[in-house]
Amino acid sequence: MSHFTTIQTQIRDLEALRDASVELGLQLLADTKCRGYAGITRPAPHIIKLTGPYDIAVEPDKENPGSYGLTTDWWDGHVAKEVGTGYGRLLQSYGIHKTMREARTRGLRVLRKQEQDGSVLLTLEGGSL
Repeated sequence: MSHFTTIQTQIRDLEALRDASVELGLQLLADTKCRGYAGITRPAPHIIKLTGPYDIAVEPDKENPGSYGLTTDWWDGHVAKEVGTGYGRLLQSYGIHKTMREARTRGLRVLRKQEQDGSVLLTLEGGSL
């Protein structure tokens, strides 16, 4: 019985996802197998290699060309422990890195500040939006 579940996401930049993964101490790998419950694996064009027993598959979204979906096995909290419930910490980091990449391509300087409550404040300066 497979426990893999896909959650709708808006991943459009694999390099920003790679940066987010690295920030969380993880790796984004190409063309490998995604680990799940009871040793079940599935091929994936990209995976986020987790330190626990499971991984996250990063697969093209057939309904939204240019986007990627995230699929994992949520059983027993292994994945949530590393990337947050519903990929919360991973998606927050992805959004930060995507914004920083876009701002820099437009000649903006980016200042990043981590708040005590875990939120992140990004300040964009210079150039034009």
